[in-house]
Order: sequence, then C-alpha cells, then structure tokens
Amino acid sequence: MLKEFRDFLIKGNVVDMAVGFIFGAAFATLIKSLVTNIIMPPIGLLLGRVDFSQLFISLDGISYATLADLEKVGAPAIKIGVFLNDTISFIILGFVMFMFIKSYNKLKKEEIKPAPTTKVCSDCAMEIPVAAKKCGHCGNTAV
Repeated sequence: MLKEFRDFLIKGNVVDMAVGFIFGAAFATLIKSLVTNIIMPPIGLLLGRVDFSQLFISLDGISYATLADLEKVGAPAIKIGVFLNDTISFIILGFVMFMFIKSYNKLKKEEIKPAPTTKVCSDCAMEIPVAAKKCGHCGNTAV
C-alpha cells in the first residue's frame, strides 16, 4: 500500500496539483495587488477621492477615523471596502482563469477518430466490412 501511495505521489497527480495550487495562490496575490493598488485608486479618485479599502461600518457604535484604528482596538465592523476589493479581485481572477482554460482547451490536440472499418447491413443489421459488396450474413447485395 505504501508503494502504491508513493507511486501516486510521484506519477504527477499530486505534484501537478501542488504546482497548480502554488501558481494559483501567487496569481491570486498578484490580482489582489492589481485591484488594490492599480484599479481601485483611480475609481476612488473619480468618485470623489474615496479610498474603498477604508469603507467600513463600526458595529460597536464608536466612530473610528481609519480601518487601522478600528482593527487596533479590535472592534467589530462590516468592512465594505475590503469586501468590495476582494469581490473585484475574484471577478478578475475568475475571468482570467476562464480565458486561460479556454485557450488551453483550444491548444489541446483534438482526438482524431479513425475512419470506420465496418458498416451495418440494411437488411439484417449485422456489422460487415466497409468494402463489402455483399453481406456475408444474409446475402444482401444492396449494402
């Protein structure tokens, strides 16, 4: 059983999955940085200098100047801006993964099906070679 498990680990299933997971995590970090540092600041500027990462609703009734102040105290809050950034990151990541998989599927070689070697007799429904002029089962010559 240990040999089978070792073979399973070595033959690529787990290794491919681990590489994919690590690549995916790194890519997600890159997308999150893209959204937080490149996409959201211009959007915030266009909407009146809003820093989306600082949008939150404090649930303890006290007003905090920044999200860092709120987190320093450990107060509960609904972090709307963080959720908005994460949602946009998710959508972009999902779209990029969709495009990647779509491209991968196009590049994959389509399986070429071999030409049929048999056909079905119209009289007796038995399989006969494609080149046959007469059915060997029923003698039908109109095959």
